[in-house]
Amino acid sequence: MLIGRKNEIKTLNKMLSSNASELVVVYGRRRIGKTFLIREIYRKHMVFELTGYYQGNMRDQLQNFHSQLKSSSSRFSKTKTPDNWFSAFQLMEEYLNSLTKKEKKVIFIDEFPWIATTRSKFLMAFEHFWNTYCSKRNDLVVVICGSAASFMVNNIVKNKGGLHNRLSCKIRLMPFNLNETYLFLKSKNIQLNNYDILQLYMAIGGVPHYLNKINKGESVIQNIDRLCFESNGDLVNEFNEIFTSLFSNSKTHEIIIRQLSKTNKGVTRNRLLDLCKFGSGGVFTKSLDELIESGFVSQYTPFGKKSKSSLFRLSDEYSLFYLKFIEPNQGQGSGTWANMFVKQTYKSWSGFAFETICLKHVLQIKKELGVSKIFTIHSSWFNDKAQADLVIDRDDGIINLCEIKFHNSPFTINKVDYEKLKNKKLQFLLSSGTRKNVFISMLTTYGVSENANSLELVTNNLTMDCLFVED
Repeated sequence: MLIGRKNEIKTLNKMLSSNASELVVVYGRRRIGKTFLIREIYRKHMVFELTGYYQGNMRDQLQNFHSQLKSSSSRFSKTKTPDNWFSAFQLMEEYLNSLTKKEKKVIFIDEFPWIATTRSKFLMAFEHFWNTYCSKRNDLVVVICGSAASFMVNNIVKNKGGLHNRLSCKIRLMPFNLNETYLFLKSKNIQLNNYDILQLYMAIGGVPHYLNKINKGESVIQNIDRLCFESNGDLVNEFNEIFTSLFSNSKTHEIIIRQLSKTNKGVTRNRLLDLCKFGSGGVFTKSLDELIESGFVSQYTPFGKKSKSSLFRLSDEYSLFYLKFIEPNQGQGSGTWANMFVKQTYKSWSGFAFETICLKHVLQIKKELGVSKIFTIHSSWFNDKAQADLVIDRDDGIINLCEIKFHNSPFTINKVDYEKLKNKKLQFLLSSGTRKNVFISMLTTYGVSENANSLELVTNNLTMDCLFVED
């Protein structure tokens, strides 16, 4: 059963109804559901599927190709394993020529980067296969898929050779949002309220494979404890495997991630480069771009600043949680999270984690504010005296100054909070010089309690429930 992925499904189905052959690239971090999506959409149209061997040599990959070809058609049962990829794709052409159905036929090559090693000349042969054979037909959809973001982006998406401008579409598959996470858990008959799902999302994010490990009948605390802190937990060592599977020279990526985990606001590119202490700015830039493209790092420009003042922050939930709680407490065993969950360290950290999640759900926030159809620019803002978690600058003459709070009950604006909010708005007005109306919008887990302070200052009172609506 497919959960969410509306735009991706629409795009993939469109490929089936066109009057030309289509070349589709799908990429994203491992365990995000790429293979499942392709198989579900194209199941009835699949005529050939090949999955690369991890760390397999050229001979292994060719034998695998030949085995899959023999499974697809008995006419190749007595043929020899091809010696090279050019010969392999000639056999593929033979096979496709033998198919008589006029409807679209799907060829799916999964874990493409594992096959396309430098010496194999696989990429060269594939380019030749597409340009000289596939592109001349009108009945093929060729899907290439991979987790290794650095390879997929640099060699396929940004290809300057035989595949330059040949892609029909590219799909970067991202983790589930909160609505999709809710629907996924519901499909497993796991009944959790929004507050519980939020806490779960803070720890493991919206990666389908991680969510599939959640056990029915266990509390969120029990699930996190089992997955992240027990000695054989599925996510205890996941961090050590993520980056090696995605990136070449992954140590540079991990260094960047670790440095970004130490700051909540984010840092400038130059400051991050200094912190990482890389000898080459080129290696740093390439690695940072790949982390952004893969969804681990977010880049944003604070309100009123120029793009050169952009800040970078770690936005992957699992990585944040791992570096803050799992790694420092490895070996503590069962019950670790139940003990840590009630401590102030988590309570303080949860506010930042909630903010990170809210920044990924701006479309949902806009919907709740009733401004979905109004053009907006969203960012953060800060000066020496105040800061705003989220600023939504609207074309209808309004700016929403959003204050984000994670709390286990309705939030009460006391005298101290009242003065801070007043000062925040004043500082923003002075700093920005805007002539627009500035509304203070509160986004909290259970809303803001009504009192004289909230009635005077708060224009919009939003709860966590707005983050769970369909975008």
